[in-house]
Amino acid sequence: MAAKFARSIRTLASITALIAAAPPVHAQNYEERVARVLKATPLIDGHNDWPEALREREGEGLWTLDLRSGLAGKPVPYNTDIERLRRGRVGGQFWSVYVSANLPGLEQVKQTLEQIDVVHGLAARYPDDFALARTADDVRRIHAAGKIASLIGVEGGGQIDGSLSVLRTYHDLGAGYLTLSHSRTIAWADSATDNPKHDGLTAFGETVVHELNRLGMLVDLSHVSEATMKDALRVSRAPVIYSHSNARALNDHPRNVSDEVLKLVAANGGVVMVNYANSYVSDAYRRWSADAAAERTRLNAPPFGGLYIGQPDKAEAAFAAWERKHPAPKVTLSQVADHIEHIARVAGVDHVGLGSDYDGVSNTLPQGLSDVTTYPALLAELMRRGWSDADVAKLAGENVLRVMATAEKVAASMEGEPPIGTPAPAATKQ
Repeated sequence: MAAKFARSIRTLASITALIAAAPPVHAQNYEERVARVLKATPLIDGHNDWPEALREREGEGLWTLDLRSGLAGKPVPYNTDIERLRRGRVGGQFWSVYVSANLPGLEQVKQTLEQIDVVHGLAARYPDDFALARTADDVRRIHAAGKIASLIGVEGGGQIDGSLSVLRTYHDLGAGYLTLSHSRTIAWADSATDNPKHDGLTAFGETVVHELNRLGMLVDLSHVSEATMKDALRVSRAPVIYSHSNARALNDHPRNVSDEVLKLVAANGGVVMVNYANSYVSDAYRRWSADAAAERTRLNAPPFGGLYIGQPDKAEAAFAAWERKHPAPKVTLSQVADHIEHIARVAGVDHVGLGSDYDGVSNTLPQGLSDVTTYPALLAELMRRGWSDADVAKLAGENVLRVMATAEKVAASMEGEPPIGTPAPAATKQ
């Protein structure tokens, strides 16, 4: 009996040793699973500022710059080039045609047209890699052909300069969404990062949402105040998007989306595409960033004051010393995954996507998400947390494709409506 027991113990020990020596079953196939998902479903990023970064840094030189590779080695590294987009398995990209909200209205229109021209130029110069897309079917077709579907997002309501005719022109040139405001409150919509004036949308702002629905353009609620979010969600006939926003429950930044609004997004059928910018991901980093800005002002704030006003070298040396004592908090890929999971828990897995903000956040990005090669790593992290391939496919692109297809159906149902004229923007709610 004792011998039999000893043999059983030895057998059990051998089995345990074999199990311990074997690599974890699931750990072996994350890369394979991600590749399988992204072969069937185009990975679509809701927001990348590469065209604006190229135009700002390279000027007219962008038209001859080789965009295929090597841009990571620039003095200010780009997060994007064609070779890295391919490594990141990107299937569709909303390119932001951002211009500063501080510019006069007509200048915003001019620069927006120039930005749209840059996006068209990407497809013209690199037809084997990019193709312009307007519809969900376009994206799927282009992805199946082995190319990257290029979509356009206009990042600020000020860029239409109060004109629905300008909005329709952007649509005719391929714009797929309009962000209702950017960093500043405008004549018809309150911004998340400026003092409110309208308690949300004015009557004209609601008309803009209606016209976006009629055109089949997506209503983008990143950058807008919570009151503006609620007004837009109330009046939009089509699902909305947040092209690059996070969960406010994890980081109480006004650019993020509260749980209350996440539930409204779910009821609307929309999607929140998660942003990688450190200040929107991490509450600790947001607070550190505010402290750093205050310290810079304390040291040198021309023309009115500062400890080392007019002495930039001394101010920089003093700030470097401050940074050594107060290093920036670490922000990680895992924290971005936390935002994705929170949105999926509150709104549902059908209502979350990806909106990196690459080339728009001055390389203040989480560890593990430094450039466009890293999407598969983020998807693999979610698989490690138990996400199914079907749910990862929804996050990667199926959710936003559903939103696009639904917006197209809404536009078709409104086809008989004539274009709306442009009344003077109302300053207050009607």
